[in-house]
Amino acid sequence: MSRIGKKPIIIPDGVNVTIEEEKVTVKGPKGELYLDIPSDIKVENTEEGIAVSEKKETKTSKALWGTIRALIFNMVEGVKNGYSKELQIKGVGYRAEMKGEDLVLKVGFSHLVEIRKIEGVEFSVNKDIITVSGIKKQLVNNVAADIRKVRRPDPYKGKGIRYKDEVIVLKEGKKSVK
Repeated sequence: MSRIGKKPIIIPDGVNVTIEEEKVTVKGPKGELYLDIPSDIKVENTEEGIAVSEKKETKTSKALWGTIRALIFNMVEGVKNGYSKELQIKGVGYRAEMKGEDLVLKVGFSHLVEIRKIEGVEFSVNKDIITVSGIKKQLVNNVAADIRKVRRPDPYKGKGIRYKDEVIVLKEGKKSVK
């Protein structure tokens, strides 16, 4: 039994959830999201909120039960509040700037790295902080991870692109012989 799957999803004010046969649509102040539901999973509207359960107990339904519940919860949270991820740039001469709606990174390469705007994700730059925001949690986190991959933090000097709250443990350099 899924511990997460058993919990009902409480619908906040301003959010509308429509449940069809194999599709859940969530509308809120920030936008609209939908999710296709597998045939083994049953989603229904109850007094407590949205309940997710198994139609028949199979191996795949056990695996998907908690996952589908978490995805619907993330959709409700996304259309209500949205998600954002902050990245920090460290390094001499490293900077980020906006070029229209695209993000341009200068991170020590001989060329500029341009990251094109993806539908559903917005970029903003404030000095050395890059903010990636949107209503889809998975998409926001994937784009932030792709930006971080451009120049991962160096384990010796600590320069590169990191998450704002990420702690980099620096390695000790070569020791000179005495």
